[in-house]
Amino acid sequence: MPPVGVKARSRRGGGRPTIADVASKAGVGAITVSRALREPERVSLELRRQIMAVVDELGYVPDRNARALASARADVIGVLVPSLTNNVFAEVVRGIYDGLGRGHLQVQIGNTHYSQEAEEDLLQTFLSQRPSALIVSGIDQSPAATVLLERADCPVVQIMEIGPEPVDMMIGFSHYEGGKVATRHLVEAGYRKVAFIGARMDPRSQRRLAGYRAAMEEAGLFDKRLVTTTARPSSVTIGSELFREALAKAPALDAAFCNNDDMALGALFECHRQGRAVPSEIGIAGFNDLEMMQVAYPSVTSLRTYRYDMGRRAIAMALEAIAGRRPAAPVVDLGFELIVRESTRR
Repeated sequence: MPPVGVKARSRRGGGRPTIADVASKAGVGAITVSRALREPERVSLELRRQIMAVVDELGYVPDRNARALASARADVIGVLVPSLTNNVFAEVVRGIYDGLGRGHLQVQIGNTHYSQEAEEDLLQTFLSQRPSALIVSGIDQSPAATVLLERADCPVVQIMEIGPEPVDMMIGFSHYEGGKVATRHLVEAGYRKVAFIGARMDPRSQRRLAGYRAAMEEAGLFDKRLVTTTARPSSVTIGSELFREALAKAPALDAAFCNNDDMALGALFECHRQGRAVPSEIGIAGFNDLEMMQVAYPSVTSLRTYRYDMGRRAIAMALEAIAGRRPAAPVVDLGFELIVRESTRR
């Protein structure tokens, strides 16, 4: 017995309502109901509201397994990222969700934790579900993961950077050029002993380091003692520790290009702690241009990357490909922008 005052929901045969139940009560055909749920833009607003009111009243839930069997494709877009706590990837995921909007497709997130083995396992799991599309971070998949992506019977979008040989489609920017531009800015600002501070050192960070080295060599200033890195995950604390280590190796250093903004903040705090003036004594530049760079004191120069736009455009590329419309240019370079602030204005 339901509680007093609560009306029990009627359920046909004691089971879940069907699409035929919805169609019958709404006074339309089952195909129209299916279209309203799967392709709402093809149904008038008034009719859609009428159908959705019945869906809500009956508590109808589409049978996604049956739909997947009928179409040989699950209503899922798999998204693989290396971290869910890193603000950089959080912004990308937010862009993906906002770009997807409301519809029958759903996003399923997989966290690789920067592990190629975990990425391989997740790809096998996703592909066994026959997803509608895949969005994967980076271009440095293992040989096994690359084979999985090349054989995937669905659109694939690689994000976060660009390269000459996309598996299918690709959207991002050059981390090498970004590192080069940030370092060159420090040299042009008059700094000569420019350090590189980096943590985790995944392939994207390695390319930023390569860009740093190229800029320093072009200026005739490269010194391997100015490079300080660790395999540990990046954090503000690690940034402070590595900056102290860099100063111990090269006491005359007068600037630091940090491979992300957490590290740059750590270097800035260490300068405050040691009484070293920024930017007159030491210049600091970061990478990604998170919000905290603007409100730090002094504000910190950083390379702005377009993470949210990347997510929105990646999902748009996937949706277009699902609809059979392949992009004219499979590789999209979003570029970047160096935001110069007080930390490098000598």
